[in-house]
Order: sequence, then C-alpha cells, then structure tokens
Amino acid sequence: MMSINKNITPLVLFLLITVVSFSQDKPDREKIKALKVAFITERLELSSNEAQLFWPIYNEHETNMETLRAKEWSQVHNKIKLANTLSEKEAYELLSLYNTLEKEKQDSYTNLFSKLKNVLSSKKTLLLIQSEHDFKRQLMRMYRQKQRDN
Repeated sequence: MMSINKNITPLVLFLLITVVSFSQDKPDREKIKALKVAFITERLELSSNEAQLFWPIYNEHETNMETLRAKEWSQVHNKIKLANTLSEKEAYELLSLYNTLEKEKQDSYTNLFSKLKNVLSSKKTLLLIQSEHDFKRQLMRMYRQKQRDN
C-alpha cells in the first residue's frame, strides 16, 4: 500500500502543476477544488466508507469558510486599505468585525473537528490539517513559478 502511495503522490503533484500551469490568468476555482479533493483523498487514504461520510461534512465546512473569507474581503480588507481615513470609531468597529469573523472561522473548524471525530481517527484529522497546509503551500509555489515564467 505504501509503495502505491509513493507512486500516486508524484502523479497527483504532476496533475496539480499541469492544471495550474495551463489554467487561465485567474485561477479556475473548480479545477483547484477538484485537485484539492484528490490531494486530500490520497493523503488521508480514505476508505470508500470514510470518504462517503467525510466529504459532505468537509464540503459544508469549506462552503462556510468561503462565505466567511468573502465577507472578510468585502467588509474588512477593502476598508483596511483606507485605515488612514477612518475615524477612531470606524476603525474600532472594523477591528470588531474582523475579530468576529476570525471567531466564526475558528468556530467552523471546531464544528468540523467535532463532526469528524465520529468519521475519522484523530490521526487522520491531524493529517487533514497538514494536508490543507501542504496543498496551499504547493499551490502558492506553483503560482509563484508561473509568475516567474511569465
């Protein structure tokens, strides 16, 4: 089983690099999501039963996180650029909103982990955290390389 994984990992990374390299200037979110699913599935070595239970829970979490990130960008980050023009009260309210959104993101992870404890082992849940981090890092490396090549 381990030798199969060693053969699959380069294939998944090659696929990831190929798709990102040949995607349009704006990243194709659906392709990236599909690659993330493949990456996480391979990393966690999910059984078909685990996958069937895991993905609806994880997808719900991801949808929630996307909503929170979009809200953060539209309501916080765009205004942070104008920090010098904000009144002290507006700055305080913006910080408060930022803090609230960060807490909601943390609550989403807490909820995810709570639901996953009945689906995955603690070890696989930790591997999920590491896999998400590794996927983001790999995506950033490929993006930087693409920028250098252009």
